[in-house]
Amino acid sequence: MSYLQTTHDVYKKAAETPDVGLCCTTTPVWQLPGLEMPSIMMQMNYGCGSTVHPRDLVDSPTVLYVGVGGGMELLQFAYFSRQKGGVIGVDVVDEMLTASRENFKEAEALNPWFKSDFVDLKKGDALNLPVADNSVDVAAQNCLFNIFKKEDLKKALQEMYRVMKPHARLVMSDPICNQPIPENLRADETLRALCLSGSLPLDEYIQMITDVGFGTIEVRAKRPYRILSPEHYDTDKNIYIESVEVCAIKDPMPEDGPCVFTGKTAIYYGTEELFDDKAGHVLLQNQPLAICDKTANALTSLGKKDIFISESTHFYDGGGCC
Repeated sequence: MSYLQTTHDVYKKAAETPDVGLCCTTTPVWQLPGLEMPSIMMQMNYGCGSTVHPRDLVDSPTVLYVGVGGGMELLQFAYFSRQKGGVIGVDVVDEMLTASRENFKEAEALNPWFKSDFVDLKKGDALNLPVADNSVDVAAQNCLFNIFKKEDLKKALQEMYRVMKPHARLVMSDPICNQPIPENLRADETLRALCLSGSLPLDEYIQMITDVGFGTIEVRAKRPYRILSPEHYDTDKNIYIESVEVCAIKDPMPEDGPCVFTGKTAIYYGTEELFDDKAGHVLLQNQPLAICDKTANALTSLGKKDIFISESTHFYDGGGCC
């Protein structure tokens, strides 16, 4: 049995019998005016963070969501899109699609603004999306891509890139792990399906995204997620897993490489009114400026003692400079 078949079986069971302990999101569910969330959707929230960010969802975007779960994030996306077929939900598990359709009926009863045809549910595979090229404004997945082995992860990212319009946003939440995970745990198909043993180091995860061609990356959040301990898993030491929320933007790739924002900030505190590095970065006196890691390295290399560069916070909320 392949690891993808094991994953299919795990989520088939989770669709038929909601498993509130399968995943545990580490961020609160958005509370939006006029949005009532069916409790069954909350029980079937099989994610590790959130991919719903209002600043990505202006002007009634077309949204693609891969791995539908119980439909919770699909309903949240529909809140912003509010048009027939404005949200496309793709899943390979028939039972999960059926459960989502039933959950949307309850969502209609709770939300006068919502119609089930706002969401177009499609049977499909993340490695071969049933979606046209350059057709979506926002793409998203929550706690799915970490299940894939590297070659399949590359294909899944390429598929997302293919269906996105220029400058569209791919918003993802996945577990990551910066410690080595023993090969016996990596090879455990059930642990991989449960979003644990497939976790990559953050730098490697970002590298795979930029290798596909995304020119701008925003690391929006990084939070504690799980511990794989010797008491419960076949490991001789604790393995610390975090969840990360990342937005990959389909911008052209700069000649000097991608712009990756990890929450670094530059502050100029010299005696002049401002500092201009003549490369597009103007630092006002004692005013913080969010910068990408590439710019942080360039400013550091100048050797100026009156520019402070913070460490990565891994919480980036826009407004930066490349």
